Amino acid sequence: MTWTTSDIGDLTGRTAVVTGANGGLGLETARALAAAGAHVVLAARNPAKTDAAVEDIRSGNPEASLATVPLDLSSLESVRTAASAILADHDRIDILVNNAGVMGIPERRTADGFEMQFGVNHLGHFALTARLLAGFGRAPSSRVVTVTSTMHHLGLAVDPENPDLEGKYDPWRAYSQSKLANYHFGIGLHRRFTEAGVPVSSILAHPGLSNTDLQRTSVEETSGGFTQRAARFLAATTGMSAARGALPQLRAATDPAAGGGELYGPRFFNFGVPVRRPVLRVVGLDRAIERLWTVSERATGLRLDVDTIRNAATR
Repeated sequence: MTWTTSDIGDLTGRTAVVTGANGGLGLETARALAAAGAHVVLAARNPAKTDAAVEDIRSGNPEASLATVPLDLSSLESVRTAASAILADHDRIDILVNNAGVMGIPERRTADGFEMQFGVNHLGHFALTARLLAGFGRAPSSRVVTVTSTMHHLGLAVDPENPDLEGKYDPWRAYSQSKLANYHFGIGLHRRFTEAGVPVSSILAHPGLSNTDLQRTSVEETSGGFTQRAARFLAATTGMSAARGALPQLRAATDPAAGGGELYGPRFFNFGVPVRRPVLRVVGLDRAIERLWTVSERATGLRLDVDTIRNAATR
C-alpha cells in the first residue's frame, strides 16, 4: 500500500506551523499542507529565502493561505518572539511540524551558549513547543510532529553533566545525540499528553536518505569535510527527492489513522513509501527521557506544562 500527498484530506480551516519551511523537507511539507487547504505558517530564519519559498508555493497554488514568521532556533529570544507572534495572529494551532535542523557542522555555540546541533535541533523546538501549548488547546485536536533521523540509532542519550559535549565534540556524535533527543522528545511528549488526557498527539517521523540543502550546508560549514562530502554524494546519487522525503512527516501530520507515540518513515529504512515504523522500547528509555526533560527545562527555563492546553480549551 502506498501513501502520497493525494491521500491528504481536506485541511481547510486548520492552521499548521512548519519550522525550516523555506527549503528542503520543510518547503515540501508547507507546499503539501497548503495544497490541502491548510493555512500554513512558514517559520524560518532567513527572511529573503522564506519570501522566495512563499513565491515558489504560490507559483503553483496562487490561492495558498500562507504567513511567515522569522524564527532562529539557535536563539531562545527569537523563539519567544516567534511564538508570541504566532499566537497573536492565530486562534489555534492544529499542526506543528518541528522540522528545521542542522547537521554535521563544526563545533559552535548558540546565542544562549548551547552546542549548536543540540541547541537548534532539540532545545529550540522544545522551547517553541512549550510556548505554543495554548494554541493546541484552542484546536479540537492537534498534532506535534517531531522530525528525527535514522542517525538517532547511533546517538547516545544526553548526559546531564555534559549535554554540550565539551571536550568530546565530534560533528556526527553531536548530530546523532540531537536526533536521539528528538526521538526521546517525541515519545516523552506523547506520554505527557496521554497522562494529561488532552486531545493532542505527539508523532515522530524521519525522512530516510533525502537529497536536500542539509548536506550542501554541512559540506560548506566544514570546508568540505570528508564524511560530509560522502554524505552529500550518497544523498545526491541515491537519496530520495525532498518531496518524497517529506512524505513521512506529512503522513504523521495528516493521516487520520496515525496515532500518538507512533513513528513514520520509509518502508525500507532509508528508502520507500512512508509507513508506520516500530518504536523500540530499549532498556533505559524512561530514564533517558526524564534526563532529557531535566536538561531541557534547565537550559530553556521553560516547563512543558500540558495543563496549559486544558486551560486554553476552557476559555
